Amino acid sequence: MGEDRRLVAVVALAQGMAAAHTPRESWRAAALGACRALAGSFAALSVWERDLGRLRVLVNVGDRAADEDEFPEAEAYPVHQFPEITEFLHERWASGGEPNAWVETAHGPAAGRPGYCHQRVAALRRRGRGSCVVAPIVLHGRAWGELYVARSAGTPVFDRADADFATVLAAVVAAGLAQTERLEEARRLAFTDALTGLANRRAVDVRLEEAVERHRAEGVVVSLVVCDLNGLKRVNDTRGHAVGDRLLERFGSVLSLCGAMLPGALAARLGGDEFCLLAVGPSADDVVKVADDLCRRAGELELGEGVACGVASTEDPIGPVRSARRLFRLADAAQYRAKAVRAARPVVAGRQGPDDPVVRLADEPPGERATGERRRFRGRP
Repeated sequence: MGEDRRLVAVVALAQGMAAAHTPRESWRAAALGACRALAGSFAALSVWERDLGRLRVLVNVGDRAADEDEFPEAEAYPVHQFPEITEFLHERWASGGEPNAWVETAHGPAAGRPGYCHQRVAALRRRGRGSCVVAPIVLHGRAWGELYVARSAGTPVFDRADADFATVLAAVVAAGLAQTERLEEARRLAFTDALTGLANRRAVDVRLEEAVERHRAEGVVVSLVVCDLNGLKRVNDTRGHAVGDRLLERFGSVLSLCGAMLPGALAARLGGDEFCLLAVGPSADDVVKVADDLCRRAGELELGEGVACGVASTEDPIGPVRSARRLFRLADAAQYRAKAVRAARPVVAGRQGPDDPVVRLADEPPGERATGERRRFRGRP
């Protein structure tokens, strides 16, 4: 491959990874870009999981064998089968050397060899491949994993120039992975509450909109539990905000624990002393049962005064739910009702008869003054 073509290949790989929106897309772009750049028939990207002592395959692309899934769930190999990962590469990097790529063939090592690797050679033969080039990936100054590109048996074997080019490609992949990590961290922070580690209001808004669309299109059950933590102001005023923050963190942990009982539920802190659980799929009764357990556990915390909890579910008689805003207003109204009557258990919208006060409160036109309990809702989505 000429220098111009190689430059084009490097640019294409970098652009492909930059255009990725998820880690999986980034992994796939890296492997595909390297496979094309090196005129390979197959490529894989693997990560070294130090804590588990294994090399785990993230993605396989190209001409895959029967046992090679594109995004394998459990394709991993003990690193002791690949001593160059833990020994040769580490020693080279630790002594200031470059993490150069090398070539293996179906007959043994070739260009830039770190040492004979029986497992790689056996895999080449088993899968009908003639040679492979292995390029270590270094991220943040540490061994991250490897880029692997293979060619079919009967095609030209990789040479020293290919190995050198693979080293360059691995550096480009490392830069792309670092960028993906930064973007993922930015996304995580944008949708995460800093104090509790739960999802934040923005994450709830996005997920609830999607859930209500699914409800309208498929009839899936969508339920929302809105909680108001009682006694936070008193704790802040009498024991300080550090203790108040500890109460918020403790309740956040309880909410996360209870949410885990509902498959796929999103546990979130909306802000201040307000929290919520969003469940998509589980029945309304299952959600109410979890909300009841949440109230009980919150009442057992050494700090605070329990929680006021309201539930709204599309499975209950609350009328059509055509928007996320209406479901949120219903859950909020139920929570307000629970707080007003000091309920020890959740109040559920739609379960208090044909003239349910929670549904009536939630559906009152903005600005209308109602008799009895009334709340000015705070711009729910």
